[in-house]
Amino acid sequence: MDINEWWGLVERAREAAGDRADDRDPPDDPLPAALTDVLAALEPERIAAFAVTAADVTRSAYRRPLWNAAYLIEGGCGDDGFMDFRDGLVLLGRETFTRAVADPDSLAGLPVVARMGRGEGGWIGYESLNVPIAEAYRRRRGETASLDAAVEAALRDRIRPAEPAGESWDAEDTAANRLHLPRLAAVFEG
Repeated sequence: MDINEWWGLVERAREAAGDRADDRDPPDDPLPAALTDVLAALEPERIAAFAVTAADVTRSAYRRPLWNAAYLIEGGCGDDGFMDFRDGLVLLGRETFTRAVADPDSLAGLPVVARMGRGEGGWIGYESLNVPIAEAYRRRRGETASLDAAVEAALRDRIRPAEPAGESWDAEDTAANRLHLPRLAAVFEG
């Protein structure tokens, strides 16, 4: 799937979610259901193509500086948490995602991050983009086994990075965070 088409589908879901599109704080997050509805309008093969592109997009964010930003924002962030963070970051839209991958400190400017820094709730992460994708596919085909097989076949020959890219530092080192992520450090470390 063309990357512009892919981001366009995400944006259609964001538009349907309205002013609640930027916060994954459960229990009534409207964006996953909106994405499911947008994807369910596609042919099953296009839904599978969306899933393959989603894997590529989230893999592009497998970067140590972004992981350290997630660690600051969430007060800790392991492997699964970073997968959730990247999936949720996708749901914030192309501009925010692209900017955050290039400059993780830019996340300090998001209203949801400011609320989180003040202890007022909020969440960027989303448990799995696979959930709305699978639900949309199930609506169209009545099953998801063929989706899983198509995605696995498409991704089989792609090399997955063993380690995140980019500069690494101890995410619990306040001085290093102030050097690499000054805006986020100011929000979360004072």
